Amino acid sequence: MSEAKRGARRRDADATRARILAAATQEFARHGLAGARGDRIARAARSSERMVYYYFGSKEGLFRAVLEAAYISLQQAERSVHLDDLPPAQALDEFCRFVWRYYLDHPEFIGLVNTENQYRAAHLKKSPQLEELVSPIIRLLSGLLARGAAAGVFRRGIDAVELYIAIAALGYFYLSNSATLSAVLGRDLRAPEHLEAHWRAAAEVIRRYVCV
Repeated sequence: MSEAKRGARRRDADATRARILAAATQEFARHGLAGARGDRIARAARSSERMVYYYFGSKEGLFRAVLEAAYISLQQAERSVHLDDLPPAQALDEFCRFVWRYYLDHPEFIGLVNTENQYRAAHLKKSPQLEELVSPIIRLLSGLLARGAAAGVFRRGIDAVELYIAIAALGYFYLSNSATLSAVLGRDLRAPEHLEAHWRAAAEVIRRYVCV
């Protein structure tokens, strides 16, 4: 086989695998691991169920690949965040907004994480990329905290992991529970004005915790 034909086959295989991952992401986000179906994934990917499992081995293997891809996409978005040119307090606000906007713009991420929590992170724990998936954002936040502390703006000794959990929770809980909270509270929490009010209040909570 010529090099050109081998290259074409690789490109076709990569394209098929990417379509399967994209289709599986939506299927798992909507139906969870137990409710997801290989035939629906295959149809959405314009492929066959046989090819789905040829590339990923099993439904669990496909779900783990989808989780890894979701965290890699988040990591790629994180690399686009440039905070070094901003004053520390403003950079912290931008960091918070980035996290919350990402959750808002990627509801499939919330769906996947909700499903994985039901399995006690069993699939993520099997990922050889686990440390690489979560460490860059913590390093980014640690650097920002150190810069703010050196400038006398932030308190010293703040744990970047604990702070990240607090920031994530303020966005994740609000969005993942917005349907029930909206029904109970009689307010459309996803309406732009209510989202903005929540982001402002949440950012104030974080500033009051971090700043001197």
